[in-house]
Formats: sequence, structure tokens, C-alpha cells
Amino acid sequence: MKFVTVLASLAIAFMGTVAAQAQAYPSRPITFIVPFAPGGPTDTVARIMADRMKDTLGQTVIIENVAGAGSTLGTGRAIAATPDGYTFIVGNWSSHVGAGALYPVNWHIVRDMEPIAQLSTSALMIVGRNGLQPNNIKELIAWLKANPGKATAVSVGAGSGAHICGLYFMEKTGTNFLFAQYRGGGPAMIDLVGNQIDLMCAEASQTLEHVRGGKMKAFVVMSPGRWAPLPDVPTMVEIGLDMQIPFWHGLWGPRGLPKAVIDKVNAAAVAAFADPAVQKRIADLGQTIPPSDQLTPEALAAYHKVEVDKWWPIIKAANIKMQ
Repeated sequence: MKFVTVLASLAIAFMGTVAAQAQAYPSRPITFIVPFAPGGPTDTVARIMADRMKDTLGQTVIIENVAGAGSTLGTGRAIAATPDGYTFIVGNWSSHVGAGALYPVNWHIVRDMEPIAQLSTSALMIVGRNGLQPNNIKELIAWLKANPGKATAVSVGAGSGAHICGLYFMEKTGTNFLFAQYRGGGPAMIDLVGNQIDLMCAEASQTLEHVRGGKMKAFVVMSPGRWAPLPDVPTMVEIGLDMQIPFWHGLWGPRGLPKAVIDKVNAAAVAAFADPAVQKRIADLGQTIPPSDQLTPEALAAYHKVEVDKWWPIIKAANIKMQ
């Protein structure tokens, strides 16, 4: 009887300790890994969220950029982290859909991550340097057909949105151009503005300032409808080619995170999106915040799986060669 009493006492003490730890979380700074170079759209979204979420969580949220291997270095680090609630990853379509279809990794992008919340969404848009001869999408297609293999386009790693978008553009239009590899969207934008590279299928928000400032040309947007911040840019659908690629961001942690931690960090993300200042910063990027019913961990899990199930067969069927 004494033994049973001791066990019961130990169980109660353990449950009390777990509850106390959950209430005390977080007790030190939290890290958000961004698997891309600084200055790109995902880095910007991560910093906006971190800046606001720290107020709810009561701890500093540090951004750590871990670029390389098509985002798999940063993703692998996040997956391998201790599931104690102090390491998360802010990823996007490239890191959490495209890259996983191509890189030989020992983890699975869906099974080995705990979804926290979907973040902002945007569109992909094909832009070009100012010195490029064509001025609209029809002229661009005609010029590319007349100059096969001459133009250079950005790839932020095999399987990235920029890469897959470029490949599908070539397939749909019967054109051909070469890819130049970059570690992130920020460095690519610098070279595009500097007339060092011809084209990029970029996350639209990172092009907005440059297009409005007359520093690059916007040819076409890869969304069902026109993109509100640049309403004069046509869609591929408008020129008779049904080509759409979504570009979305999300927040994940390593598999095994306690539910109490997931709930607390999710609540901080939801609170951030409810802040008018955050809403304005996201809108100024030309991005949109998901509706409230899509901000749950379960909603991100379901959407992520649908995207992987849709795009992995397409990407693998394209027979992309790793370089």
C-alpha cells in the first residue's frame, strides 16, 4: 500500500512539475531559423512576426539565417533541434514543398515537423532587368524564343519557387534560358537591379519597391488574378497559359513539441496578426494574412500536406538534375 502511495505522490509531483514548466515557458530567448540569406521576403516576414510575438511571449525572438543546399541546411537544423520550444523555423513554399522533392535528406518535411501557424501569402512574378529588350510578357516570350539559351535567370536552389517557376515557364512557352544559383532572394535582387542577371520569378513583394522605382521590369504574375499592388501586370491566364504557383509562408517546430508550447506560440502568432501595425507592415509588402480559421496548427498541417501531395509528383516528373 505504501508503494502505491509513493507512486501516486511521484505522479502528482511530476504532473505539477510539467504544469509549472508549461506555465513558465518561455524562460529564455527563442530562435526562429530562416533557411535563406538575409534580405529576402521570408526573412522580412520572420522579422515582422518575431518583433511582435516577443511581446506576447515575453522573451526576445532571435532570427538566425541558415542558408544553403536549397534551404535544406536550415530546415535540417530546425528538425534536429531539441523539441523544447526554443527553436522554430519560418519557411516558405520553396523550403517546405519544392526542396523536399529533390534533395536527398534523412528527414521528411511533413512528418518531422510540428506545424504552428500559416503566415502571410503572396504571388510569384516574373521580373527582368531594365536593360532587357522586351517590355511586356508577349515580347519577352518572343525574344526568348529568338534567343534560346541566351538569357540568365535566378534560381535560389533546386526546387525553389524561382527554379520551379522558371522551369514551368520554359515548358509552357517553349522557351529556354540558363539558371544562375543564388543563396537567397536578397542577393539576387541586388544583381537584378544591377543588370547582372536577366530574369527572376520572384516572390512579388520583394520586387515591389524596385518595380515602382523603375529599377526593373515586371512582366507577368503567376496567380489566378492580378496582384493588387501592381494591377497593371497581367497574369499568365490572360495570355492563354494556365500557370499558377502559390507562394506562402509558415511557422513550424521540431517533431515532439509539447502541445502546451504549440498552443502558446500559435496564440502569439494569432495575436501578432490581430495587431493593426503588423497588418499594415504585411500589407505594405503586398502580402495577405490568412483568414482566422486558417491560422491553426491543424489548418497548416492540412494545407502543407495538400501542397506536397500536389507538387512533389510534378517536380519529380520534371526530372530536374541536381547541380
